[in-house]
Amino acid sequence: MRLVTRPRFRPVGALLAVALLAAAGCSAGSTTAPPAGGGGEAAMTIGLTAEPANLDFTRTDGAAIPEALLVNVYEGLVELDQETGEIEPLLAESWTASEDGRTYDFTLREGVTFANGEPFTADDVKFSIERVQSDAWTISLAEGMDVVESVEVVSPTQARVVLSEPSNSWLFRMTTRIGAMFDPSGVADLANTPVGTGPYEVTEFRRGDALVLSAREGYWDEPPAIGQVTLQYFDDATAALNALATGGIDMIGTVQAPESLGRFEGDDRFQIIEGTTNGEVTLAMNNATGPTSDVRVRRAIAMAIDHEAVLNTAWAGRGTLIDTMVPPTDPWYQELPDVTPYDPEAARALLAEAGQENLTLRFRIANLPYAVASAQVVQSQLAEVGIDAQIEPMEFPARWLEEVFTNADYDLSIVAHVEPRDIRTFGNPEYYWRYDNPQVQQLLAASETGTEDEQVAALQQVGRIIAEDAAADWLFLLPNLIVAEADVDGLPENRIGEAFDLTALSRS
Repeated sequence: MRLVTRPRFRPVGALLAVALLAAAGCSAGSTTAPPAGGGGEAAMTIGLTAEPANLDFTRTDGAAIPEALLVNVYEGLVELDQETGEIEPLLAESWTASEDGRTYDFTLREGVTFANGEPFTADDVKFSIERVQSDAWTISLAEGMDVVESVEVVSPTQARVVLSEPSNSWLFRMTTRIGAMFDPSGVADLANTPVGTGPYEVTEFRRGDALVLSAREGYWDEPPAIGQVTLQYFDDATAALNALATGGIDMIGTVQAPESLGRFEGDDRFQIIEGTTNGEVTLAMNNATGPTSDVRVRRAIAMAIDHEAVLNTAWAGRGTLIDTMVPPTDPWYQELPDVTPYDPEAARALLAEAGQENLTLRFRIANLPYAVASAQVVQSQLAEVGIDAQIEPMEFPARWLEEVFTNADYDLSIVAHVEPRDIRTFGNPEYYWRYDNPQVQQLLAASETGTEDEQVAALQQVGRIIAEDAAADWLFLLPNLIVAEADVDGLPENRIGEAFDLTALSRS
C-alpha cells in the first residue's frame, strides 16, 4: 500500500488559480462591507468574461460554473496544487492506494460540515461518486467515473473506492468537478442553490450581472481573508478594463483585451502578471459530417493557418504556440512543428485532391473576445486558399453549448478548452469533434495501466496522431494575464485546473 498524507492549510497570500477570469480592482469593490460571516472583513469585486448559465455543473458543460464554485463552494477529497501541479489532500486528510492500483482507502477529516449544517461523512463520498455514475450527471466529463466499480463506507471517516481496472488518471480526475462532494439533502436545486463544504456559499446570483460569494460560518479550515467576493460579468473586454482604471472592480484575471495593457504599464497603482495556463484555444473541426469529415480538408485547413500571425494579431503576441492538445505543463508535452506546417500551396493541393477547391464552411464560434479575434484572422487566411469560412458568433455558454458542443451542428468553431489533461476527449467519439480513431482509443486505454514512462509514451503518440489527422487545430495557449490593484496579494504566475481559488486572495 502507498500512503499519501500531507497537512493542509490556506495561508493568506498563498498562490491561487485565477482561471479564465476577466477581473479588475479598485476602491469601489474593496470598500463594500461584507455581511457577517466566517471570513475577513474585506470585500473584493472580480470581473469575469463568461457568465454561468446556471449554477449546476453536474448537468451544464463549460468552464464558467466550476471556475466560480469548485474549491470555493464545493470541495473534493483531493485538490490540485496550482503551483506544483501535485495532487494534495482536501476533504481526505490522507489516502492509501493498493499496489495493483485498484483500491483507494481515504481517511476523511473530522468536523467538516456542509453549508446546510449536515456533517460530511463517508456516506456522502459514496453518494457523490455514485451520483456521477447515474443519470443525474449529464456532462461529458462524467465518464471519468466509469472506472469506479464500487464505493464502500468502512466507517464514518473511512471510504474505500474500488476501480474495475487500474487507472493512472482517476485520482487526478478527482481534483476536477466530478470529484466534488455533495450532501444528499442539498441537491434538489443545484442550478440555483449549491450546497457544499467549501469556505464560501452563494448569497446572490443576479443573472446577466453578478454572482456573490460570502464566507460562511463553521468552515472547517482557516477562513478566507476576503469575506465577500462579487464576480462581476462583462460582455465587453474594454468595459472591464475601464472598470479597473476607474475603480469599479479590483482586478482583471486573464485579460481579454491584451493590446490595451499599455495603459496600465508603468502605473504604480497596478500590477501586471503574465504566465501560462492550460487553456488551449482550439479550432474545432467536425470529423463526422460535412467537408471537414475528409482528413485532407482538415489538414489543408491546418496548413493554411499561420499560427504565429494569429497569436500576434488576435492576442497581441501574448500566449504560447502549441502543436497538439497538450500544454507544456503536462508530462507528455512535445513539439510537433513539422506535422502540419504553414504551407498555403500544400493546402491548395490537398483541397484540389479532395475536390474542394471552392469551399464554404459554417464557422460557428463562441462570442468571447479571444474567439472572435482569432476567427477573423483565421477567416482571412483560409480565404487565401479558397475557403469561405462564414463566421457566426454564438452566445456563450448557452447557445454555443447547445448547438455546437451538444449537437455538433458546425463545420468549424473556436473555444478555449481549460479542463486539465483534456487530450482524452479525443478518445470519445461522442465528444463534439466527433473524432473516432480506434488506435487512439487503444492508446488512451493503455496509458491508464502502464508505468509512468509508458503513460507518457502512449499519450505522446496520441498527441502526434491527432495532429497528423488534424482532428482539430490548436491556435495558441491562452496566457495567464492578470491586471490588479497593487495591493492585491495571492496572484499566481501560472494557472492550471478548473477552479478560481478565492481563498488565497488578500490585501496588503
